[in-house]
Amino acid sequence: MGIFDKLRRKPKAGVTRTASSKDTDHLAAWARDRRGVEAYVEPRTNVTHTTVVLVAFDGEWTRRRIDNEEAAKNLGRKLKIPVYDAGIVGYPQRMREYTRRKAEEEKRRNS
Repeated sequence: MGIFDKLRRKPKAGVTRTASSKDTDHLAAWARDRRGVEAYVEPRTNVTHTTVVLVAFDGEWTRRRIDNEEAAKNLGRKLKIPVYDAGIVGYPQRMREYTRRKAEEEKRRNS
């Protein structure tokens, strides 16, 4: 094995990337830059690791991997934001409205 072989290797099919400090750093910075942020934890599935969706007061949102539900709760405590289980409470309507507005804007730009 050459010195650069590890860099050239592609990830194995079916193996998902785990959470990294870049993910949690992004979430923390995103939450600090917005008002009224809430966290929605999405459980691990056969296809994806545990993720957390942060939703701001206006519906803007971001999603990143997180190690597990406990890590999401710890992040919520650190950022002083509420944390909900997306499988139980669902997502807020403002998130769906924001996504719809953005899609409509994109459609208008492209036509």
